[in-house]
Amino acid sequence: MSNPPSPTEEPEQGLDTTTAPADSGSSEPKPSYTKLAMRNMVRKGGKSLRHFFLTVSGLLALMVGLAYLTR
Repeated sequence: MSNPPSPTEEPEQGLDTTTAPADSGSSEPKPSYTKLAMRNMVRKGGKSLRHFFLTVSGLLALMVGLAYLTR
């Protein structure tokens, strides 16, 4: 008794759908997720950079803190 494989579903895009042009019979392929993410990051500007630097500083603080505790 095995279940038949479920139909494949397309992954949901976490990016804004206005950045992805609909593929309406044109010969151009859909932009890749990386290209859409880069376009979204450029559009959002300072917010992305602020989150990037917060993440980097948080990881750096975590590593320095762990190094201090385990010395």
